[in-house]
Amino acid sequence: MLSFVRQCVASLRVLVVLTVVLGVVYPLAVWGVGRLVPGRADGSMLTLDQKVVGSTLIGQSFTGDQWFSGRPSVGGYDPLASGASNLGPNDPDLLSTVEQRRRQVAAREHVSPSQVPPDAVTASASGLDPDISPAYAALQVPRVARARHLSQATVRRLVAQATTGRDLGFLGEPRVNVLRLDAALAALGGQ
Repeated sequence: MLSFVRQCVASLRVLVVLTVVLGVVYPLAVWGVGRLVPGRADGSMLTLDQKVVGSTLIGQSFTGDQWFSGRPSVGGYDPLASGASNLGPNDPDLLSTVEQRRRQVAAREHVSPSQVPPDAVTASASGLDPDISPAYAALQVPRVARARHLSQATVRRLVAQATTGRDLGFLGEPRVNVLRLDAALAALGGQ
C-alpha cells in the first residue's frame, strides 16, 4: 500500500511539473520568440499610412487598371472559404475556365493569349496565393503605368522591389507579392 501511495505522489509531481513546463513555460517561450521577429507572428500585416491594408500572406482582389492583379481565386479571396476547385487537369469545366481567363487577360493586357503566363489563369491550391510570377507582373506593367501616368521604368522598379527570389536560393520560384506592389503604387500617390 505504501508503494502505491508513493507512486501516486510521484505521478502527481510529474503531472504538475509537465503541466507547468508544457502548459506555461513552453507557450511563453514560443510567444517570446515570436515577438523577436516583428510582424511575422501577427500574420505579416502590411500598413500604409498607419492603417492595416492586409496580410502579405493572403491574396486579395484588386480591381481597376491602376492596380496589379493577383492570381484567380476559386473562393473569392475569402480566407474562410479557401480551397481548390478539385477539378482535374483534363476536366472540361476547368479547361473552359482557364481558356476564358486567358482570353480576358490577353484582351486586358493587349497581348496574344499565348503570352499569358499560367499563374494568370489558374488558381492556387488554397485560392489565396498572395504572389504572382515576375512574368505576370511584367505583363501588367504597361497597363498600370498608363493608368497611373507613370513611366514603365518606374513601375518596373517597383516590381523589382516587390520581387522575392527563391527561398534559401534554390527552393520555389521567384515571386512578386501583389499587396506589397500595390501598396508601393498607392504610396506614390496620384492615379
